[in-house]
Amino acid sequence: MPLDTAIDALDASKVAVGLPVGARVVAAMSGGVDSTVTAALLKRAGYEVVGVTLQLYDHGKAAKKAGACCAGQDIRDARAAAEAIGAPHYVLDYESRFRQEVIEDFADAYLRGETPIPCIRCNQTVKFRDLLDVARELGAEALATGHYVRREVGPNGPELHRAADPSRDQSYFLFATTREQLAYLRFPLGGLPKSEVRGVAADLGLAVADKPDSQDICFVPEGKYSTLIDKLRPDAAGAGEIVHLDGRVLGTHPGVTRFTVGQRRGLNVAVGDPLFVVRIEPEARRVIVGPREALLTRSLTLKETNWLGDQPTIEDAAAMGLPALARVRSTRDPVPVRLAMLDGVPAVVFDAPEEGVSPGQACVLYAADRPSRVLGGGFIAGTTAVASTLDQ
Repeated sequence: MPLDTAIDALDASKVAVGLPVGARVVAAMSGGVDSTVTAALLKRAGYEVVGVTLQLYDHGKAAKKAGACCAGQDIRDARAAAEAIGAPHYVLDYESRFRQEVIEDFADAYLRGETPIPCIRCNQTVKFRDLLDVARELGAEALATGHYVRREVGPNGPELHRAADPSRDQSYFLFATTREQLAYLRFPLGGLPKSEVRGVAADLGLAVADKPDSQDICFVPEGKYSTLIDKLRPDAAGAGEIVHLDGRVLGTHPGVTRFTVGQRRGLNVAVGDPLFVVRIEPEARRVIVGPREALLTRSLTLKETNWLGDQPTIEDAAAMGLPALARVRSTRDPVPVRLAMLDGVPAVVFDAPEEGVSPGQACVLYAADRPSRVLGGGFIAGTTAVASTLDQ
């Protein structure tokens, strides 16, 4: 089907990006179906599209891994897609930046006893910081990506909202997008379901129409993150004890990087009742375990915060006890909370105890009276358990 016919079938209002026809727009093209359709939509709408692909890593196996991105075959797919829609295409070698900002940070976070989210770090650094600079250097008026989120202009400027398709929403991974970045970014797919996006790709005859989606940790060969950490930090972690909350030593472990808060499997200890990782003490090389109720959290503190709400800062919102909705895992629904200041830093207090809150994960905040709107959030610095004897 011709490009015009295929894209005319879409509701034009869903993909409008609020720029004058003919404006230059850089499209971030990873080689997947979402970024390819994004570039095609922009081209059809009359924009001058420039495709840019970041080469972020290539372990050798990366090009062969199903669902990988930003390496090997994906770059070739992006180049072919740009040629198919008639857009110039550039490949930028960001391997060293990606290694320093994302992969090294990923390894260090596990050594601190945290559970990192490299996708957020990637968006926060090489994509929404460095790539934005490249787009501006190319004279573009906007940078467009294939993320499933919506950008809406509110009374106080651009706002970030959840995608129209809840099953594809990526707002959790984009909470760190700053106000300045949001003013420059565009997300043409935010109002579309994934099925419609794949349908457009198929109608256009694009080779990536049935390509699998990229995986969360794309740079980890075969999904074994501990293998990567051991390679990057061979002397940093060693064997230690598995200790019950009541002080009993239940066994030993090969390294704290093998564990995350909330984990049940792989402990290789037994006391008759199910045990879960409650916290990790990396300096002492101890893994603390306990019953499921020990995972219940009443509050958490935040670090590396970003604020997109109507108040000037997250500290202002916390000082007024702003009610909100919070998501502490990408797979969970947001739950009611209120913001507060604890020990001089922004914090989140849950209306009802939340289970398995892990330092290093993101806590993303949404407006209580408008649940689609992203208020910002931060990375979880610490937690307070429901029982005072379990304070962390």
